[in-house]
Amino acid sequence: MNRGISRGTWRKIWNFVLFQIGWFACILGAAHQQLGLALAISLICIGGYLWLHRNARSEHELLLKVFIYGLIADTILVQLGWIRFKSDFPFSAISPVWMWAQWLIFATTLKESIACFQFKNVLSAVLGAIAGPLCYEAGVRLGAASWPSPEDRIFALIYLAVVWAIAMPVFLFFAKEKEYSYTNQ
Repeated sequence: MNRGISRGTWRKIWNFVLFQIGWFACILGAAHQQLGLALAISLICIGGYLWLHRNARSEHELLLKVFIYGLIADTILVQLGWIRFKSDFPFSAISPVWMWAQWLIFATTLKESIACFQFKNVLSAVLGAIAGPLCYEAGVRLGAASWPSPEDRIFALIYLAVVWAIAMPVFLFFAKEKEYSYTNQ
C-alpha cells in the first residue's frame, strides 16, 4: 500500500501554492509600485500551468473567458467609483493590468486546486460570494486599492459577492466542459 501523496495531489498543492504566490505578488507589487516584478512572477506561474497541461488550446480558451469576465467585472467596479486601485496602469478608466494577471492566475486553479467544487453549484456559488469579496478587502488592507467611502465599500462588496457567486459555478462548468470536450474527441 502506497502511503505517499499522489502525483495528482502534489499538482493540486503546487497549484494552490503558485496561486498564492501570484496573488500576493500582484497585490504587494501594486501596493509598492513594483508592477514589473509582480507581472513577471504572475507570468511564470501562468506559464508553468500552461506548460504542465497537454491541451493548451482548451486552457487558453478557459483563461481567456475568465480574463474577459474579470476585466468587465472590475472595470464596472472602477466605473461606478466603488474602488480606487493604487496602480491603475494602463488606464485609470479600466481595471489595472495586475488585476488582469490575478484573474488569469485564478483561472489556473479551476482544473487543479479548486476542481473539487466542479458540479457543486450551490457550494461553489457560496464560496465565491464569500471568498471573492474577502480577497478584494484583503487587497485594500494590504494597500493595493482603497474604498472611496464606507458606502462605496458596502456597495462594492455586495456587487463583488454577486459577481463571484455567478463566476464560480460558471467558471468551474467551463473548466469541466473543456476537459470533457477535448478528451472525448
